[in-house]
Amino acid sequence: MPRVLDAPGARLLMLWRRLSPLPGGVWLFNRLLGWMVPYTGALGARVTEVSPGHAVVVLRDRRRVRNHLDSVHAVALANLAELCSGTAMLTALPAGMRGIVTRLEIDYLKKARGTLRAHSDVRFPDPLAAGLLVPEACIVDDAGDAVARARITWSVQSTSAPASAPAPAPAPAPESRPPGASARTTGPR
Repeated sequence: MPRVLDAPGARLLMLWRRLSPLPGGVWLFNRLLGWMVPYTGALGARVTEVSPGHAVVVLRDRRRVRNHLDSVHAVALANLAELCSGTAMLTALPAGMRGIVTRLEIDYLKKARGTLRAHSDVRFPDPLAAGLLVPEACIVDDAGDAVARARITWSVQSTSAPASAPAPAPAPAPESRPPGASARTTGPR
């Protein structure tokens, strides 16, 4: 029998298919997902649709996800987008493949208020090989207006490959200094 981490998307899809038709099954699925991914579970978002390569996740507007501007916090939106794209992407991966986030870019289009729906549809190249995939997630408000759009880069590899950290990010550009300025730091050490 494969280990849980060998086919996380298949396990997720199996749980959804078994639980979602049952009374209270969607609630139980979301509780289990929150238990398996505690940080994401703390967000309190609800997965409402799952099929291979497709996910919809809903986030209710409540005080615990708000910022000082009386709207949903930017990082809550990023977390929602990552959860949605990850659910869509993982459930579409063939057996023997896994993915990990290596980059997340998000455009905030308007203040996010009210119940929010994130949706993501993932299409893979055929044949799928190890490498980087960049699915998108769009978050809309009750009026159907897009409030954020995210691109999440996933490093996809075979589960038989040794688990390793993603490739290091490129070195930052050298700091620009006025001519003659020293690179030394000043102040206490």
